[in-house]
Amino acid sequence: MALHTTLRTTPLFHAPSSSSSRAIISPGVTHKVFINASTFKGLSLGIEPKKELGRRCCCSSSRAKVSMAANAEKGVVKKEVFESEEDLAVSLAKYTAQLSDKFGKERGAFSVVLSGGSLINSLRKLLEPPYIDSIEWSKWHIFWVDERVVPKDHEDSNYKLAYDGFLSKVPILPGHVYAINDALSAEGAAEDYETCLKHLVKSNILVTSAASGFPKFDLMLLGMGPDGHVASLFPGHPLLKENEKWVTFIKDSPKPPPERITFTFPVINSSAYIALVVNGAGKAGAVQNALGNSQNSEKLPVAMVSPEGELAWFLDTAAASKL
Repeated sequence: MALHTTLRTTPLFHAPSSSSSRAIISPGVTHKVFINASTFKGLSLGIEPKKELGRRCCCSSSRAKVSMAANAEKGVVKKEVFESEEDLAVSLAKYTAQLSDKFGKERGAFSVVLSGGSLINSLRKLLEPPYIDSIEWSKWHIFWVDERVVPKDHEDSNYKLAYDGFLSKVPILPGHVYAINDALSAEGAAEDYETCLKHLVKSNILVTSAASGFPKFDLMLLGMGPDGHVASLFPGHPLLKENEKWVTFIKDSPKPPPERITFTFPVINSSAYIALVVNGAGKAGAVQNALGNSQNSEKLPVAMVSPEGELAWFLDTAAASKL
């Protein structure tokens, strides 16, 4: 597996801004699922705005001239280290915009999977010119790699985090936001979300991997915890070995809240592109375990991320300090 490493201080991309009319979802608007019992167990594809967050929804001055490629090579791992989180965020925006353009032209849709934590803040440059005006937001379809089983307006909700920091500020169509149903139990919500994904495959909104048969998302944006967990897949947990379900649930998360739903590794690793966005010294040990010469024999969940296409690590110098 090839590994490309670059240390960058400033972004390479400076595109002219363009203006276009944008219909931004109003602040305070959320998405609500229309229940269709004949199709799903509580999660449907029809999502509309609601007036309040409520119940449910479905280093040096030189620049290294290396771009995060827009064409994935199978098994390629790319690593870029940035002097600051600000530089990281700028490069991540460019990378995401390139893929949005690529998939929008190729198939008329761009499926993006979000996670929680600091990842949403790292997407903030997409809210600025040139991206806010040039990206074809109407082609985006938003999913979550995991979610906490809490109401959508709860402070622990990944949906609320993404809505407040990103979704409410871009003109993504409400019907293209596939949120997890918070009205169901952990097990029920996991089954429901998997049913939704299978429907989207049949509708050709999502494609499947020819190699694995699991859904193949265009871009999966992952963060990582200090313990090396990704999504809600934690070190030593039996769910690391789940290889049949698309979406599963956990009731004993070592990090609160305990009940969550999560994509499984076969789904994560069927992705065309995965961006692993990691910053901060507190995560350096887990980065070392995954990318360096760690003496720790335990394989952390983050080290199990191995997509069919491209894996791009976005690291600041603190996170990469033990490499």
